[in-house]
Amino acid sequence: MKVKDGPWYEGAAMHSRTAEEPTPVAAADAVDDLIEQFRRAQNEFLKGNPGPVKDLFSRRDDVTVANPYGPPVRGWENVARVIEQASSQRRDGELVAVETITKFRTDDLAYVVGIERAKAKIGRRDDVGPYALRATMIFRLEDGTWKIVLRHADPITTAQGAESVIR
Repeated sequence: MKVKDGPWYEGAAMHSRTAEEPTPVAAADAVDDLIEQFRRAQNEFLKGNPGPVKDLFSRRDDVTVANPYGPPVRGWENVARVIEQASSQRRDGELVAVETITKFRTDDLAYVVGIERAKAKIGRRDDVGPYALRATMIFRLEDGTWKIVLRHADPITTAQGAESVIR
């Protein structure tokens, strides 16, 4: 998988750091680790196994997913169901490339925006086909561990005309 990644943009410190809190470099490394875990988990997701992706999400009430198949959902049970449904529509897939557009981090929140390119058998198709998603993920430090609190992904990866939003 090709990864085109950029530097972290740092936010202003929100408070004084205690001895137990990670340094900015350690926090950036921890978020990068979560992003890399998610990319590895996507390979399982693209084979129909949602477990590793689900493991990386927050279990708090405000966890949210917005995917190309339906409206956004909030709350762990709803998010877990949507992740399982989306993964069940894929098989024999793999993540091919990720282009990071931007990523930003503060002491306890971070986000990444990028284009994810994958290939998989989707729905009833018997052939492996390529697809790309524009994806945004927001991460939060929860009890010392970074978790995904929002994932939004859609197929808009090229410029669209104004009329494209009309149904």
